Amino acid sequence: MSSASPQAAPARHVLITGGAGFIGGHLANLLLARGDHLTIVDNLSTGRRENVPVHERVVFHHQRVSEAVGGVLQGSKFDQIYHLAASVGVKLVVDDPAGCIENNVHETSALLRFAREAGGSPQGCPTLLASTSEVYGKADKSPFHEDDDVVYGPTTVFRWAYAQSKAIDEYLGMAMHRQHGFPVVIARFFNTVGPRQVGDYGMVLPRFVAAALKGDSLRVFGDGLQTRCFCDVRDVVGVLPRMLATPQCTGRVFNVGTDRVISMLDLAKLVIKTLRSSSSIEMVPYDRAFSTGFEDLRQRRPDITRLREAVGFEATIPLERTIEDVAASLRGGR
Repeated sequence: MSSASPQAAPARHVLITGGAGFIGGHLANLLLARGDHLTIVDNLSTGRRENVPVHERVVFHHQRVSEAVGGVLQGSKFDQIYHLAASVGVKLVVDDPAGCIENNVHETSALLRFAREAGGSPQGCPTLLASTSEVYGKADKSPFHEDDDVVYGPTTVFRWAYAQSKAIDEYLGMAMHRQHGFPVVIARFFNTVGPRQVGDYGMVLPRFVAAALKGDSLRVFGDGLQTRCFCDVRDVVGVLPRMLATPQCTGRVFNVGTDRVISMLDLAKLVIKTLRSSSSIEMVPYDRAFSTGFEDLRQRRPDITRLREAVGFEATIPLERTIEDVAASLRGGR
């Protein structure tokens, strides 16, 4: 007697908001490669259409999230949602703080209400909510742990508008989990970098790489001794589906990144060395780069113990390779 052939697992239907962005585009490629059907929503305010995969299993809606979930997606069902749409970049936040707050809070609220009805269970559709290390504010400690207290500057300093708006997003997601059992996972990204990232919104690595390729000076703000931890986007997007599929992650906040530290001055030197550039380094006071009174954190290092214990995460791509791949991406116009 012959046994029946095993049936293939049904294809997942996944919604990605902000899927034309830097992280969203890489995530879309990963999910497409594993066989998912994708619906991508992005208003292209900071995303780029070329980041959206062209494929028969990809549907793209050029809309704001609130427009899409209240219109073309109304009544749709999904197996997973990745909410990555947000205002991004310090420069954009400083230039338009009101728009940043409205975009982050209003669009996330609309998405979460939709997600409650978009799944196959009464609790709602499993949703990964993208947050940021900016939520930690100006707390003076290292490393940052997910349960740490946070400290922000006054409301007269717009530098903190982004941090507080993303904290509200987290509160919304966690409140829905507590009240309704909503299956949400919150990922606080720490300085995600990699190919296809652009420096238009203050992103430091592509800005350094672009300058080095041209032989221009690399502009380092302040004294350059402020430190960050840079994680390749391919490591980051690789762990997101694992988080969403792991019950231990539901209803929790996770730092996502690497805990390997480098100063901005050393990063500039590493870019020049890796790309064998003739560029020099120019030190630029903050009040020349941004507005007077701009505040920056001296360090931003995550404690990633929780993520390691939950899904065994370790970043694998060295920063030198990321620099080379960012350069290749910029040379190719991608």
